[in-house]
Amino acid sequence: MEDQKENIKYQDENQPKHNVQEKRDTAAQDKQCCTPDEKEKPPSASNKSEFSDPVYKEIALANGHINRMSKIELSAKLAELKLETRGVKDVLKKRLKSYYKKQKLMQTVQTESISNDTYYEYICVVDFEATCEESNPPGYLHEIIEFPVVLVNTHTLEIEDSFQEYVKPEVNSQLSDFCVQLTGITQETVDKADTFPNVLQKVVDWLKEKELGTKHKYAVLTDGSWDMSKFLNIQCHISRIRYPQFAKKWINIRKAYGNFYKVPRTQTKLTTMLGNLGMKYDGRPHCGLDDSRNIARIAMRMLQDGCVLRVNERMHAGQLMSVSSKAPVEGAPPPHCPHSRN
Repeated sequence: MEDQKENIKYQDENQPKHNVQEKRDTAAQDKQCCTPDEKEKPPSASNKSEFSDPVYKEIALANGHINRMSKIELSAKLAELKLETRGVKDVLKKRLKSYYKKQKLMQTVQTESISNDTYYEYICVVDFEATCEESNPPGYLHEIIEFPVVLVNTHTLEIEDSFQEYVKPEVNSQLSDFCVQLTGITQETVDKADTFPNVLQKVVDWLKEKELGTKHKYAVLTDGSWDMSKFLNIQCHISRIRYPQFAKKWINIRKAYGNFYKVPRTQTKLTTMLGNLGMKYDGRPHCGLDDSRNIARIAMRMLQDGCVLRVNERMHAGQLMSVSSKAPVEGAPPPHCPHSRN
């Protein structure tokens, strides 16, 4: 079932002409975002002083020792430290390295450089379900039919709340048999649902109740680029409303996962990420809310393993763009419902 969704989200990559530049941009971003984290690189001449403290030599020695450990040894050491022991060997190595790095740095005067503001206070995980055909024709308009949001507290590493609304499609008002079978969303469900602008207003009201963007710093997180750059973008055009400001930047967890655990894009599908972290999918695949909850589980495990989840993609002038890892960590703006297009 996961492969089916992959085919839906990336079908247009195999259709010619009109998305050539988008594909080139996306490929370039994948290449950029799947390179090793700059913090892991050996210090250059310009930043040599930053890494001159002996603690970095101790970290390097510890990393070398961890690299030589077997999976059994890694699991035993993690258990001894009361850390999570599930996952493939590369994940266990990264987890142990992150733990020792944090411990070593906290023992130095550089503790002040480890900011408590590194993480967003909350992460909103979104995974849309949209109209689809078994073989989408060129120019097919995917309309959002499920809008889920899962709220992750990055300090407690818990799912604090969730939101779910179904959406009534306008263009493809009759769901295909393939779409019903894939998503489990029935024709009766979408017929009774509200229109997208009204559902978006409910989302905004829910986010406001959580005081996101005002009292709490937050970011949106998705499984790939297409939920925001494709599905939401198309839906806003169909609904004749402007793209919402709070969704213009987001964390693509596939890129963050690939960068942090040093794995290629082929290992960043949802079920693969879960499996490599020692977890199984919980719920019904292609239920947007269940997908979002499982994506949230991955995000929480990455935070637990020491990953700095930060915005890495954005929409600008209707185009998908990457965000530099050196950019300031900024939260999403307070949520507001966008104005109608003229």
